[in-house]
Amino acid sequence: MFNLLTQRPQNIKNDVLSGLTVALALVPEAVAFAFVAGVQPLVGLYAAFLVGIITAVIGGRPGMISGATGALAVVMVALVAEHGVEYLFATVVLMGIFQILAGVFHLGKFIRMVPHPVMLGFVNGLALVIFLAQLKLFKVEDASGVGQWMTGNALYLMLALIGLTMFISHFLPKITKAVPSSLAAIVIVTLLAIGLDLDIRSVGDMASIAGGFPTLSIPSVPLSWETLFIIAPYAIILALIGLIESLLTLTLIDEITETTGRPNKECIGQGIANTVTGFFGGMGGCAMIGQSMININSGGRGRLSGISAALFLLAFILFASPLIEIIPIAVLTGVMFMVVLSTFEWASFRLLGRIPLPDLFIGIAVTVITVFTDLAIAVIVGIILSALVFAWQHAKHLYINSYTNEQGSKVHELNGPLFFGSVRNFSEMFNPKSDPDDVILEFKNSRVYDHSAIEAIDNLAERYIKAGKTLHLRHLSEECKQLLSNADDLIEVNVLEDPHYHVADDKLA
Repeated sequence: MFNLLTQRPQNIKNDVLSGLTVALALVPEAVAFAFVAGVQPLVGLYAAFLVGIITAVIGGRPGMISGATGALAVVMVALVAEHGVEYLFATVVLMGIFQILAGVFHLGKFIRMVPHPVMLGFVNGLALVIFLAQLKLFKVEDASGVGQWMTGNALYLMLALIGLTMFISHFLPKITKAVPSSLAAIVIVTLLAIGLDLDIRSVGDMASIAGGFPTLSIPSVPLSWETLFIIAPYAIILALIGLIESLLTLTLIDEITETTGRPNKECIGQGIANTVTGFFGGMGGCAMIGQSMININSGGRGRLSGISAALFLLAFILFASPLIEIIPIAVLTGVMFMVVLSTFEWASFRLLGRIPLPDLFIGIAVTVITVFTDLAIAVIVGIILSALVFAWQHAKHLYINSYTNEQGSKVHELNGPLFFGSVRNFSEMFNPKSDPDDVILEFKNSRVYDHSAIEAIDNLAERYIKAGKTLHLRHLSEECKQLLSNADDLIEVNVLEDPHYHVADDKLA
């Protein structure tokens, strides 16, 4: 299932150390997302452990890190507030089942439909989301519990530690790569803060991460249709968001590592992980682009990196919570700022003026929607916009060449795709009243794509019939001829050299 025994010692060391780095960064993220969802910190930590280890073992993308995420947490808020945490656990179980079904029915292949401008918008949008999430750590609560921005020495000290962490993370690899730079930065700056007795917030100031091993528990909800109607809409939305974020992260890591993940296997892995997590008191999760980038940048490539991260996280919960709780928040913020810098596609600025304006607009739109709403809506809107732009542009590629053959028949040779976007142009190209009595419509250089195109052909045929003209449809597919039933006995169709393709047939995709 996962090949650990044949890994070289260097790869094992890289995977284990990068896993430790990821685990340290997972702690405050999981706690913060648990607070966002309105649940206890351990609910987020258990999700990070269970989702992380299960997807690392059976998922379709070695090196990708999964756990509790903010994209899912913001959807869970209303459910937890209205119905309680037990309904959340039941929803996570159902969410996992939907994701398993998506993998079983091979729906993961549709990630290939995401255009590159949408991918750019996704990456840049998530980088901004990660950055904005860190800004919340620059606030402190006053006596009334209202968050106020840091000022004075507290702000300068936090900025100094963040800057030092980023400095070490950036320049240490130029000296040595024996230890992941992020891990070294966390250790060095933490020891420095402790040695100088700096008055700075730590992980323990957010919440205690001490706890036991997650235990099996059936969600305490009534087994009724009413319960299903409550949790099903949330489960569908969570499953969709989780799969989109996971598969897009998988695609991004494929490009960075020049390897190929397995989308359908990842769907099943994510689904099994969430189903199990729901039964063990976790809030569910999906792929985490920030932690995945930390892992890849730290040298983690194999499944052992994800497994190590999950096991280290569990060890923190069970045994090492006092040590982890003393890590300054500023240190982990610095690590996440480095993730932002490495995740954002800075090369996209060089594309300004070099790519079509619609593609530029789509990329910016996906970025903005990701920041202000959520990832699923952004990607779906991006795909729809890309499809509309594609349809509009290809609708203008349809044209005809007309000539008179040796028999005196008028031949209209159609060139370009005939589909819903081009049928209006197609209809306006012909004037049956001005054509001779014998007309041939040649489809050798055209492809009929959908039912709208067939209806347009049928309507054109009826126009020629009403004008008292004879219309021949040549090189039309068998399927198209069968669907032109309304004019079947009135239109002469040339059956020679007809192509054998299907209209909108997924079998050939």
